[in-house]
Amino acid sequence: MHIGLVGLGRMGKNMRARLENKGIEVTGYDTNRDVSDVADLAALVAALPSPRTVWVMVPAGAITDSVITELEGLLEKGDLVIDGGNSRFTEDFKHAELLAPKGIDYVDAGVSGGIWGLENGYGLMVGGSAEQVERVMPVFDALRPDGPRDEGFVHVGEVGAGHYAKMVHNGIEYALMQAYAEGYELLDTRTDIIKDVTGTFKAWQRGTVVRSWLLELLVRALEQDPEFEHIEGYVQDSGEGRWTIEEALDNAVPVPTISASIFARFVSRQEDSPAMKAVAALRNQFGGHAVKAVD
Repeated sequence: MHIGLVGLGRMGKNMRARLENKGIEVTGYDTNRDVSDVADLAALVAALPSPRTVWVMVPAGAITDSVITELEGLLEKGDLVIDGGNSRFTEDFKHAELLAPKGIDYVDAGVSGGIWGLENGYGLMVGGSAEQVERVMPVFDALRPDGPRDEGFVHVGEVGAGHYAKMVHNGIEYALMQAYAEGYELLDTRTDIIKDVTGTFKAWQRGTVVRSWLLELLVRALEQDPEFEHIEGYVQDSGEGRWTIEEALDNAVPVPTISASIFARFVSRQEDSPAMKAVAALRNQFGGHAVKAVD
């Protein structure tokens, strides 16, 4: 199978490598000419066999919108666009409607795995018609973690469902990181009795009910910088947490824990707390998100 991949940044370049390692041919396009296989989107489309599949992996919002709009003018009936970025699910409705008059199909894919996906595989939450999802199942199988399909991949529902599931996933992620971070600050405060904070978290990695991959990444961050002396406690939010709360409000679903974790990130922009340093370190560990270094 041969697909086009638009966006070869932090996530996209590793996705291309994993796809190629699994036998999927990839032609990639990026505005960075040093990593791009082709000069522009028109050349990308020309390089692909028909019916074409183009996976868009660029920042959500205006950039994704511009790429899909340009692809609409280049692709043909029977071609397929997959948006694998962190787009809001309502954007999927707009993009599917834009492409439909030309007979271009659309699938949305929530992708989790960060900078570790090349090695471990990516968790995939997909929205679209059963026919189109089945058509590109070899691509999803190549990207997902090895093992049972239903433990790393789900066809959630129709267009928009994949990004909706990813939105909720990221809202939960916010809350989990905040809980670990607050626990870190409490342990780190009691220097009179707690002598090994890193070792405590490390001991929780096996046999305890709070064990998780996030916990392993927190241990990794602590081993690199035990007091987070080189990180400011400033934490950005990329949108999904806010969207989760907005959806909860619209549907009268109480999400107090997720809501509190979002507001905690706002607090991080006002004071340099140890807990928010831990959240910043966690985001850097799993996603390669930039941190503000201490001067």
